[in-house]
Amino acid sequence: MMPLTLAETGEENIIRKIGGKQEIKAHLENLGFVVGGAVTVVSAIGGNVIVNVKNSRIAVSKEMAQKILV
Repeated sequence: MMPLTLAETGEENIIRKIGGKQEIKAHLENLGFVVGGAVTVVSAIGGNVIVNVKNSRIAVSKEMAQKILV
């Protein structure tokens, strides 16, 4: 497992675990980040990432992306 910030651009990954406090987990789940779901990094700038998840593009800060393990 590795944090989403280390994932290759354009490569589809499966979310294995979401860390952090319960409110952070709930927020990410509401955005579509669920364990077992697919996520693809579209671009990464300074650790912040833009991802495709459930047919939506979402920008995620470096801090949030560190909590998403693929």
